[in-house]
Amino acid sequence: MSTFVVALALCAALLHASWNAFLRSGADRFWTMTVMTLAMTIVAVPVAFVLPWPSAASWPYIAGSAVFQLAYSLLLVAAYRHGELGQVYPIIRGSAPLLVTFGGLVFMGEVLRPMTMGGIMLIVTGIMLLALGRGRATASSMGFALATAVCISGYSTVDAIGIRLSGNSAAYITWVFLLPGILMVIAFIAARGRLAIDMRSRETWKASAGGMVSLLSYGAVLVAYSIAPAGPVSALRETSVVFAVLIGWLLLGETLTPKRIAACIVVAAGAILIGLS
Repeated sequence: MSTFVVALALCAALLHASWNAFLRSGADRFWTMTVMTLAMTIVAVPVAFVLPWPSAASWPYIAGSAVFQLAYSLLLVAAYRHGELGQVYPIIRGSAPLLVTFGGLVFMGEVLRPMTMGGIMLIVTGIMLLALGRGRATASSMGFALATAVCISGYSTVDAIGIRLSGNSAAYITWVFLLPGILMVIAFIAARGRLAIDMRSRETWKASAGGMVSLLSYGAVLVAYSIAPAGPVSALRETSVVFAVLIGWLLLGETLTPKRIAACIVVAAGAILIGLS
């Protein structure tokens, strides 16, 4: 795996942990997630009509990705309603790499080197250590977190295939950001009746900024998917749990224990193995 791909994935990891902290600290997480995805849609709309359209073969994947991302957003909101960032986030991100790797093997025929598989296993082991033991997540938060991980593996596998069929990576990425915001607004209105957005509110600008961070994060991942196998890219992105633990400690007042530090070292070792492979 090239240095450029490793750098893209690690940058995406930091950005991903940051926007999850935005969401976790929000007073109304459903509203915050809706505004975040809507902000991404607003940015994507003018770009979508400047770029050429993705090829017809990629549209089922764009639609599938949008549905998976809607389910992911709703489940993530529910997971953070029941657990802390430092508990829920590792479970979500720790379960995803193996599912994505399995999807890449089954649907794309990606065969990984032993060193890469070893790196993925280290990352998953370290991440799960963060979620187990004293102070572990509740059963309800773990259930929502695992369901969220399934959705992550779904849209990650779908996008890894779709972007290679699109004929234009930038166009594919744009539509992947455009459709989920529309679906999220529909879901919010169906649940709450109306979506109220005050452009003078600090929360609106905070949520919009979180949306831009999320856009940059997954945009970097999609570029990496277009030039490297999905499993290793996804695994490197899961080093975001290290950043999430630090952000939870520094900004959200969560506990940083020796076990969490050791688990972060295991995750970093896995990332290094993947990079070397």
